[in-house]
Amino acid sequence: MGHVEKRRRNGKVTWRARYRTPDGTERSQTFTTQRDATRFLDKVRGDLVRGEYIDPTGGRQIFGDYAKAWQAAQVHRPSTAAQIESHMKNHVRPFFESRPLASIRPSEVQAFVRQLADSLAPATVEVVYRYVSTIFKAAVDDRLIARTPCVGVKLPKIERGKIEPLAAETVHALAAAVPDRYRALVILAAGTGLRQGEAFGLTVDRVDFLRRQLRVDRQLVLVRSAPEFGPPKTAASRRVVPLPSVVADALAEHLARYPAEPTGLIFTSEAGRPIRRTRFSEIWRPAVELAKAPEGTGFHALRHFYASALISQGASVKVVQERLGHASAVETLNTYSHLWPDDEDRTRVAIDVVLGSDRRHQWQRAGAAHE
Repeated sequence: MGHVEKRRRNGKVTWRARYRTPDGTERSQTFTTQRDATRFLDKVRGDLVRGEYIDPTGGRQIFGDYAKAWQAAQVHRPSTAAQIESHMKNHVRPFFESRPLASIRPSEVQAFVRQLADSLAPATVEVVYRYVSTIFKAAVDDRLIARTPCVGVKLPKIERGKIEPLAAETVHALAAAVPDRYRALVILAAGTGLRQGEAFGLTVDRVDFLRRQLRVDRQLVLVRSAPEFGPPKTAASRRVVPLPSVVADALAEHLARYPAEPTGLIFTSEAGRPIRRTRFSEIWRPAVELAKAPEGTGFHALRHFYASALISQGASVKVVQERLGHASAVETLNTYSHLWPDDEDRTRVAIDVVLGSDRRHQWQRAGAAHE
């Protein structure tokens, strides 16, 4: 597993520690004393036995090359892979592309995060940083570097404000403000809680008008700049959603005016093609302004409206979770808990039910009898 050899050159004696790495490559390091060479070799032997050996040349690998290899090896949905590539191209590579892995320090990662925070939302900064951190962790696992520089890095705080659902009047105004071919799309999202990609990707064969249900098992995603069908956001997103009459009527009327294309898509662009998110935003923003909806109202606000409508009608956390396709009730509560009656409200209702007005009249009569 290695040995130390004495070398003499130009009258100077040195000691070389020679060993083989796990892949069979021979390595060596030269020292001025036999003791130092032996100590080094003993450490290398111990690291090899424990599986902790770090190739001294591994850290010289360029970050950009390693990151590309890491991306190519990942098993991601096409939409996720496209998102990672976009973040790597626009934010990560310009900062770390040509740097050797071992040369990048924690302070530089912190400076990278600080630069991102100048132009990106805190939530997006967190996503980009998570990819960088994962790449360095993979380099540690591959024994290229001893430790990751992504330690002690402070990220900008994400302020998660409480969701204020749209009023029903605002939803009606939005439906009236969009072009006619997208009116049923607004009603669909507000009446079923479908995500934007799920609504864009809805096909006729997924709608059961007889049973008044629609099936969500895919969505329209942007891959290589072209919309195509992809799997739902999560496994829990595969679901069957009740189809209210108001939505069924809107869909039927829409299909009568705009028959489904050969792809079966219910909603398409004016050119009859799958809807691009970027193109639809050009339609949505003017509608928000025309409807006098709150500034910054996105299409996702219709999903929040749907959840709030269910809650206002007494739906349980479990029902709302299933209708929205959340992975857990925790996700539902973290998003909408403030919309359910709080403990004070429940306490008042419970006591009023037990100690109701009829009994109060009995007390009053009993008090009058004692006077």
